[in-house]
Amino acid sequence: MNIVFGIYKKLIMIKQLIIFIDLTRLNKPIGFMLLFWPCSWGLALGYDFALGANKFLYFLLLFFLGSVLMRSAGCIINDVVDKDLDQKVLRTKNRPVAANKITIQRSLIYATGLCLTAFVILMQFNNQTIILGFGSMFLAFTYPFMKRITFWPQLFLGLTFNWGVIMSWSSINTTFSSDVILLYIAAIFWTLGYDTIYGAQDIADDEIIGVKSTSIKFKNNIKKFVSLCYLISSILIIHIFLNKMTINIGTFLLVFFVITLIFQIIIFDKNNSLSCLRAFKTNNLSGLIVFLGITVLRI
Repeated sequence: MNIVFGIYKKLIMIKQLIIFIDLTRLNKPIGFMLLFWPCSWGLALGYDFALGANKFLYFLLLFFLGSVLMRSAGCIINDVVDKDLDQKVLRTKNRPVAANKITIQRSLIYATGLCLTAFVILMQFNNQTIILGFGSMFLAFTYPFMKRITFWPQLFLGLTFNWGVIMSWSSINTTFSSDVILLYIAAIFWTLGYDTIYGAQDIADDEIIGVKSTSIKFKNNIKKFVSLCYLISSILIIHIFLNKMTINIGTFLLVFFVITLIFQIIIFDKNNSLSCLRAFKTNNLSGLIVFLGITVLRI
């Protein structure tokens, strides 16, 4: 009898673990990677590599862990806020909160635990970065409400998701430069573009339930809008490193970044959700390439 009870208990634990993973999207790493890459960009831009790589790698690890934790907490808050809306959208109706696989109370307990763990990581940085970190939490937890009041929730996501550019820069610099501000703006337009592609998957459902997005606002010219966002992002990033863009690996990497954006514009079709998802996921490669390019050009 004890053996049977033990097996049953383990099965319950496994089921709860699966729900937790689904709730936090840990099975979909593209989310936390897109939060992490801007952190890596700001760190690579501001770090003095003459000091050696140890501190750089340590901070990179901290920002990666923080990205995983805060993205996970953000997903939970988003699902709690959007429960009623998610139930009406084909792509999201089976999410744990929407499908009543987990209570809102337990979901919020998980989110609190993740935020507290992220706070421990945040405390490893200087006071300036800690203050900026609290600012990012405000942005992250107000974002889910933006789709109800504006056609520009993707812009607000850009401000939120790329705050790591500012935080990572401030972790090793006491003052800000025009370069880091330009990089932050470039990252915002990058996000504005890729999240418009992502949102194209839900245009039909979103119009029915009444939520807003740039995907809906520009649905008749969506490729032109995404192209403009990506063009601005590319120009700003190239401008930052224009004086270092000779024939070298760093220059090649930034050119390759632009090619990945062009590839996305070519392959995605607003009427084909699989093509939108494929194009969206390409941005994990795009983010990595920019990180490598900035690192090479700064060393």
